[in-house]
Amino acid sequence: MSGHDHSHSHGSTKLLLVALLFTTAYAGVEVVGGLWANSLALVADAGHMITDSMSLGIGAFAAWLSQRPASTNHTYGLPRAEVIGALVNVLFMFGIVVWIVIAAIERLANPQPVGGATVMAVAFVGLIVNIAVAWLLMRGEKSMNVRAALLHVVGDLAGSVAALAAGLIIYMTGWLPIDPLLSLFISVLIAIGSVGILRDVLRVLMEGVPKGIDVREVERELVKIDGVTGVHHVHIWSLSSSRHALSAHVQPVDMTQWEALLPQLQAVLNERFEITHTTLQAETSVNLADCETSTGDEKRS
Repeated sequence: MSGHDHSHSHGSTKLLLVALLFTTAYAGVEVVGGLWANSLALVADAGHMITDSMSLGIGAFAAWLSQRPASTNHTYGLPRAEVIGALVNVLFMFGIVVWIVIAAIERLANPQPVGGATVMAVAFVGLIVNIAVAWLLMRGEKSMNVRAALLHVVGDLAGSVAALAAGLIIYMTGWLPIDPLLSLFISVLIAIGSVGILRDVLRVLMEGVPKGIDVREVERELVKIDGVTGVHHVHIWSLSSSRHALSAHVQPVDMTQWEALLPQLQAVLNERFEITHTTLQAETSVNLADCETSTGDEKRS
């Protein structure tokens, strides 16, 4: 891992730990307030924040793991720990959404009295806390792990707004269905955001081409370099949300110029596509033809 990557991971760990401290401190207050006021919107937000505390702890631990150096067992190090952390967080979010939906449907069928004034007071404090934590996370590196944590906090922030609105409406009008209805609305927003994070996580775990990188464009840029006549068998994948890798066969005009070509190829990949880990193999036209024939034979066998 480069010093640049290490500093990003270290910064992510500090951000997640500070966010964890804020979230855990307020979660206890919101649990008591939600139960006292008998508000589903507030209890749902409290449960969400407790889950956030767990997920931020997982995220901080995953960010710390991603800083571990390479070893004989893990030759890339553990950069994908932050991707696994993001996956666990997203799965937690889906669990919370299911719980909110079930509780809201039950509350709609059987309305219960809610303390509107208490809900407003607790939700307002939660709103301030969540704005502070979201601002803190947005200032840091946008790694997949931090994005997943930020999704939790934004969900909390929306939950605080919903709880505040529910408390106000119940206090002013006494209309109880607003509490579970707003809980359902927030659960939909959380689910939509979770699907986006899950898609990015699966792309990394399934060795997909990183978002924003076109393999054909990479090939075209490399062939533009003087002395390169062809690029073949290109594979691009992600080690983590911010570290990408590539392997390829490159056909130089003159094999004796390969040592001069290699740093140029690496520079284009790094500066143009932010691909920092590369494995480039020089091939003559004869070797490439042999390689393609062998690949074809394997497919036919």
